[in-house]
Amino acid sequence: MGALTDPVVIGIVVAPHGVRGTLKVKVPGSGRHLRRGVEPVVKGERRRILGARETPKGFLIDLQGIENRESAAGLREVELLLDRAELDAPQPEEFYVGDLVGLVVYDQTGEHIGSVVDLLETSAYEILVIRDYGSADERYVPFTFEHVPTVDPKGGCIVISLLIASSE
Repeated sequence: MGALTDPVVIGIVVAPHGVRGTLKVKVPGSGRHLRRGVEPVVKGERRRILGARETPKGFLIDLQGIENRESAAGLREVELLLDRAELDAPQPEEFYVGDLVGLVVYDQTGEHIGSVVDLLETSAYEILVIRDYGSADERYVPFTFEHVPTVDPKGGCIVISLLIASSE
């Protein structure tokens, strides 16, 4: 298998589930790529998804070649990757959260704040890590509509509400 040219994480193995090799997987987004027939790269190998079902805490998936709890346990914290070219095209007004890294950040008055340098995932939502050029100071802004009312990946920018972000 050739290396992925633009890898995108579609899931992260949390733990084994049951004794037949089923995996508990958390997803950074909708999880729509965790479906039967998709072949993500798992520890450097393509593995076909044989079954997937959504749960309140993520997904339970069965991967080709993972047939018992021991082999499933060996995949704990492993990423499931697809090349960006393999992803379903986002619908209008949709984007991949990972595409926010690098976008320029403004406040609601149009003042330049910095750029998104990283994303932190919490159990509730992603946190945008924003840093101004030439500064080590970082802002942590929850990625919610209330805190980030405007996202324009095509325009290369987002707008944050400093009043809400600074009051927390």
